[in-house]
Amino acid sequence: MRLAPWMGLALLGLLMLGLAITSLSDQGGSAQAWRALFAVTPGDTTSLVLHYVWWPRLAMALLAGGGLALAGVLMQQVLRNPLAAPSTLGVASGANLALMAATLMAPGLLVLGREWVALAGGSLGMGLVMALAWRQHLAPLVVVLAGLVVNLYFGALALVLLLFHQEELKGLLIWGAGALAQDGWNDAAFLAPRIALGLLVSLVLLQPLRTLALDDASATSLGVRLKHLRLSALGLAIFLTASVVSVVGVIGFIGLAAPNMVRLAGVRGLAARLLASTLLGALLLTITDLLLQSANVWLPTLIPTGAATAALGAPLLLWLIPRLRLNGDGPPRAATGLGPRHPAPARLATGIALALVIAMIVALYWGQGNQGWQWLTNWEILQWRWPRLTTAAASGVLLALAGTLLQRLTANPMASPELLGISSGSAMALMAAIFLLPAPGNLTLLAAGTLGALASLAVLVLLNRRSGLHPERLLLTGVAITALFDAVRAIVLASGDPRGQLILAWLSGSTYYVEAGIALAVTAVALILSLATLPFSRWLDILPLGAASTQALGIRLNRARLWLLLLVALLTACATLVVGPLSFVGLLAPHMARLLGFSRAFSQLISAALLGALLMVVADWLGRQLLFPDEIPAGIIASLIGGSFFLWRLRKL
Repeated sequence: MRLAPWMGLALLGLLMLGLAITSLSDQGGSAQAWRALFAVTPGDTTSLVLHYVWWPRLAMALLAGGGLALAGVLMQQVLRNPLAAPSTLGVASGANLALMAATLMAPGLLVLGREWVALAGGSLGMGLVMALAWRQHLAPLVVVLAGLVVNLYFGALALVLLLFHQEELKGLLIWGAGALAQDGWNDAAFLAPRIALGLLVSLVLLQPLRTLALDDASATSLGVRLKHLRLSALGLAIFLTASVVSVVGVIGFIGLAAPNMVRLAGVRGLAARLLASTLLGALLLTITDLLLQSANVWLPTLIPTGAATAALGAPLLLWLIPRLRLNGDGPPRAATGLGPRHPAPARLATGIALALVIAMIVALYWGQGNQGWQWLTNWEILQWRWPRLTTAAASGVLLALAGTLLQRLTANPMASPELLGISSGSAMALMAAIFLLPAPGNLTLLAAGTLGALASLAVLVLLNRRSGLHPERLLLTGVAITALFDAVRAIVLASGDPRGQLILAWLSGSTYYVEAGIALAVTAVALILSLATLPFSRWLDILPLGAASTQALGIRLNRARLWLLLLVALLTACATLVVGPLSFVGLLAPHMARLLGFSRAFSQLISAALLGALLMVVADWLGRQLLFPDEIPAGIIASLIGGSFFLWRLRKL
């Protein structure tokens, strides 16, 4: 057995001890803290704080980190996937959504047992991922991408609950981001026996779990009932995750980081990995929490521990992606048509444009009012509707063009600004500008969003250059960038800043606050950028043929890619500035154009732009009508529609 990993754990334990002693120096010293652990000195405020706050928080960090790491080891062993973890497979987000829904609609369920509510939500999330990836034999990429979309789905539904019940759920914003603050020993006493039980059951299943490292035929020949074993192990992992989430909210990436760090350190045996990962997860979360407690004195806002671990875990995921073995690790294949070429693309494009006009007229004039469904001709209402309508259409055009450029540039049918993290990078830069710059104008925000999109593109290119922009690695890089954005979003929303409400509306893709001037400006930008994109159609027809063919036809490949990536960044930034980062229009519109028979780049760009506008107009109209008089933001409706299409496309990946 190698001693180096265990020496590393010992050093981390010493680091945690040093941070704890440093933290206690402000609380009366180690001696008083040790006495306060067992008994409270009457009338001593410091003793009360130590006994009911500091020590329970330390215990909770150790328990939660250990439980999530143990769940991560079980998931990775069962699925044979180093990227499997509670935070990547929809388990944590499903548990969080279930607890939010129960808090609003059935609080009595929480009295019966909050961990069972979280268990139901986590099981639903994991069940969806397994159902989506089962036909692909639980391929690592498909499992992770299914988990990404399930996370986005549950996140969109949670965002709807937050928008409609901001006052009731205000306290859950900090808790949901992974808050370890405690006011007694109840939560630690609740979690400790569950983690101990999970570790005990894992040791009981140790011998059968070892056989999962073999192929299915070999494991079955040894008498192992794989179906029951997998269900038992995954059920145990979900139970551990649900127990942690029910107490402290979503803690990001501990379940991913600890098992992979242990494996990379050279720990091979399953028993050793279970023990080492559990210890490492406990130490990582505790050290992060102690550092945050020290740093919060100088930080302008409270940073939840769960969001901080997610922010640290995203770079780890980026580091793991080049080391992940994927099938077919070669240059990307040329994109193939998804349907037959239409004999009259101009006539079909005219029909789509006519459908867009009809949809805009219906969305503008027809809807629910005080007297039910009716045609509305009141100018005051129309004056409020038309800016939203044109803005939604313009943003759909921008995202559709960006998605078409990316799919043809990378020869990757699953590429889009949303899935590759470009929208998330733009959104992070926009939030930074809003919070760090004094009263930033629209041009400043546009510049910040473009720089953020370019930064995301730079990360994508640098990390995937050696693999020839391999589609699977590009998508996984986008998963990591999106995870980092989720952490930043959680920190912003948990800060309590009044601007958080506007950020929340913007993130959901709401067009509610759009005014006439902004609508005209966005429409003009969409028109200008559309005209600027069309001259690149010759490049887009040639680039999917490969580097050799492209250069033989006289195109300077690097320069062409640079110009196209710059254009993608600008298109994405403009759209993200208006309707937020996640709508899936950039994925859905180009695919719909190909399915309808628009195979040439010029015709696909035009048809995708029209379809993108149509999708966003329909999404905005549905958002106004489904829960009238309340509204669901257009971005959420579009993400649900586009996400459904993405899940359907997973089987063709």
